[in-house]
Amino acid sequence: MPLVYRPASEQDLGRAQELVVRSINDLTERHGFGPMAVIRPTQFQSFSLKDDPDGLWVAEDTGELLGFAFSWVCGALWFLAELFVSPGHQGRGIGNELLKRTLDHAQKRGTTNRALITFTFNTVSQGLYIRHGMFPRLPIYNFKVARKLLIDRLQGAQLRYVPLEEKPSHLHSLAHIDERALGVTREKHHRHLISDSGIRGVIFQAEDDCVGYAYISPDGHIGPLGVAEPEVLGAAFKAALQLAANSGCSHVSAFLPGTSDVALSIAVEHGMRITFPMVLVSTHDFGNWTQYLPRNPGFM
Repeated sequence: MPLVYRPASEQDLGRAQELVVRSINDLTERHGFGPMAVIRPTQFQSFSLKDDPDGLWVAEDTGELLGFAFSWVCGALWFLAELFVSPGHQGRGIGNELLKRTLDHAQKRGTTNRALITFTFNTVSQGLYIRHGMFPRLPIYNFKVARKLLIDRLQGAQLRYVPLEEKPSHLHSLAHIDERALGVTREKHHRHLISDSGIRGVIFQAEDDCVGYAYISPDGHIGPLGVAEPEVLGAAFKAALQLAANSGCSHVSAFLPGTSDVALSIAVEHGMRITFPMVLVSTHDFGNWTQYLPRNPGFM
């Protein structure tokens, strides 16, 4: 029976995440990094499926899920959040077929830029993306540190902050910051994060101005973090490190763009170390990456 490529359903998402975790761990173990992915809830995939179902696809063979692709759109930006093929079924053209369908999603929405984040050592995938006109632009590193070590190094004044709320003034500030940092606004994604009771969101303030924002996950992961001006990034990142350390998690982590000297220097000064390297690829350069720290490779 031939492979079937079809739009994903809500019932597919749990199995799809199991496939994603198997594929990531197979890749990272083969490259000497060991297993690093764990099964996580599918809230963002589920939210995106309801928001724009054209972006999620599966490859299936007699009921077995062999591939999964997930893309989202904000303004002129199309972003490929996940594209994975089950180990043992790679090399059959499944990834290419799924990518074609998600690229149709980009075309339908009239986007002008296409982007994604992938492992730097995933050379096969990078070749696939280059063939489709998406080129390596920006190194991104995952940094991590034990909370105890971080607390011993935190010091100095912090930016003032207030809890992030889903109200017009906060959403307006978030849109302004994202427009300056990324060139697109992401209101729907902010609404999704704010609605998640497990994630802590804050607005950073200087006098009466909103100068940045950050989200802290229960496991101590920071991101996304955005600021209105590059000069604020250092203070905002340090404040986010303090917030994460105060949460009681065992480790604190963040994805840091390789062009952000300030963020990289602060991370190293606070005992953070690189756990694995990634790269952003896109059809066109975009964003000021001295003003934005991604959340993860799927959310950006």
